[in-house]
Amino acid sequence: MPADPPAGTSPADLLLPTARESGRTAETDSSGPPTPGPPTSGDPTDRPGKATAPRAGGRRLGSPRPGGARPGGARPLLLLLSTATLLGSIAAAVRIGTADTGWSDLARALATHLGLDVEPLPPLVDSLIWDLRLPRVLMAALVGASLAVCGTVLQAVTRNALADPYLLGVSSGASTGAVAVVVLGIGASTLGVTGGALVGALLSFALLLLLLRRTGLDSVRIVLTGVVVGQLLTALTSLILMASADADTTRAVTHWLLGSMAPARWNTVVVCAIVTPLGLAVAWLCSSALDGLAFGTDTAASLGIGVRHTRMLLLVVTAALTAVAVATVGAIGFVGLIVPHGVRFLVGPLHRVLLPYAALAGAVFLVWTDALARIAFAPREVPVGVITALLGVPLFLLVLRRRGEL
Repeated sequence: MPADPPAGTSPADLLLPTARESGRTAETDSSGPPTPGPPTSGDPTDRPGKATAPRAGGRRLGSPRPGGARPGGARPLLLLLSTATLLGSIAAAVRIGTADTGWSDLARALATHLGLDVEPLPPLVDSLIWDLRLPRVLMAALVGASLAVCGTVLQAVTRNALADPYLLGVSSGASTGAVAVVVLGIGASTLGVTGGALVGALLSFALLLLLLRRTGLDSVRIVLTGVVVGQLLTALTSLILMASADADTTRAVTHWLLGSMAPARWNTVVVCAIVTPLGLAVAWLCSSALDGLAFGTDTAASLGIGVRHTRMLLLVVTAALTAVAVATVGAIGFVGLIVPHGVRFLVGPLHRVLLPYAALAGAVFLVWTDALARIAFAPREVPVGVITALLGVPLFLLVLRRRGEL
């Protein structure tokens, strides 16, 4: 028999996720009190979230509260605009660089490789666009979407507004696993760099949960413990490099660990293009469970959610997405922290809506961040992880300030 819900949780709170799961729409008198909605996934307390407007005849009434969900009719338009923004950002970012290329060059390169009857570009220009810039920009979009989804899921599972793969040490664990494969050759024949990164990410999660087994996923302890785990694994990575790698390998791996889209090629883009949509699909299918977990484990259990299995599934998905991203482009921090908060403010806390928009916003954010990294100090390229850290640290401090912890 499921555990009793915590005190102060109304029956309406408990019914919302179940009603969404079964597709039922509550028939409510428009003059009645508003039905409380689920809390934002970053709220570390058990109190109900912001109220949403009542439903009548299957339609949401009233205007959204500040920071709440937009009216249902505006979401398709917002989704269309977000998708168009992403496609436009990809096309514009392909043109950005030290060598000038025009819109016509991009169109001709695409048409040539799609087999259309157009005059081909000179080989050097064609290779610049097709072999270097386009894979790089697509990789930035896929990695940005992956990290944003990871941050959204982790903030719900841990009920901590500051959770993301970088702060919880998952990125550091994936980096350690990838470096162990590259430098030491551990499992190189069977695992590969991506497999090593996945093993490292899972081990970092296991260590984090082991250290928190007695205190639970407390909102402050999990971040502090994650930082400690991350620092431990970062030190281990440095030790592997200094003890076993030559100067050239150390320099190359160090630059890669800072996060760079330069290594992106079509084969790695294909891997990310398979893993990222699968991870997003699994997380989206668990969106009702994520809404329940945002209330706390007792409330989620009372709704019939298998808390243990759902949490482990989502942690494995998060680790897989992080591992693929780190194995390809290195550790990039703060994307999973910045993007979910901004998107949650625009579309509300319901994860079936939040997750797709977070993926789109993360893709756009990292595409333009990578473009900035390429041109800010041209012809020298800055690792994109440096740019995201410069942008993320002030926003991280702002979140702490708003939560009263700074």
